[in-house]
Amino acid sequence: MDHSTQAAELFLSGSNCAQAVFVAFCDVTGLEPEFAARMSCSFGGGMGRLREVCGAVSGMLMVAGLLYGYSDPGPGDQAKKAHYQLVQQLAGRFRDEVGSIVCREILKNPSSDPTPSPRTAEYYKTRPCARMVMTAARILDEYIAEHPPKA
Repeated sequence: MDHSTQAAELFLSGSNCAQAVFVAFCDVTGLEPEFAARMSCSFGGGMGRLREVCGAVSGMLMVAGLLYGYSDPGPGDQAKKAHYQLVQQLAGRFRDEVGSIVCREILKNPSSDPTPSPRTAEYYKTRPCARMVMTAARILDEYIAEHPPKA
C-alpha cells in the first residue's frame, strides 16, 4: 500500500492528520507505529486544534526531519540552512497545491475548541483532511523518490 492511501486510511480510522502522515512512513523511518503516533499526536488540528500549521504538513515535516535532518548544524549553520530550505520546499509544494499550509484557512475558520469533533459520516464528508494527508504523503513520497535518504 502506498503512503498516501495508508495515511488516508489512518485518518479515516481515527488518527489525527499529523499522526496519519507520520505513522504512514514508519516503514521508512523505522519507528514503531505506537511511538510515532504518540510523538505526533500534539500536532493534529493545526497543533492541538489551535488551527495553525496543518497537521498533515507537520507530519510530513517530522518525517523529513528524521530522514534528512541534522543533529549538529555544522560550521556556519550549513546543515540547518539546508534543512530549512527543504522544509520550505516541501511546505511550498503543499501550499501550491492546496492554497495554504494553515489549518484554519484550509478548513475555512473552524472552531478551535480543544474538544475533538465526533468522527461521523458527516464529519468525513465535509472535511478535506483525508485529501490533505494524502497530498502531504504524496509530496513526501515524490521527494524521497528523487532524493533517497542516506542510511
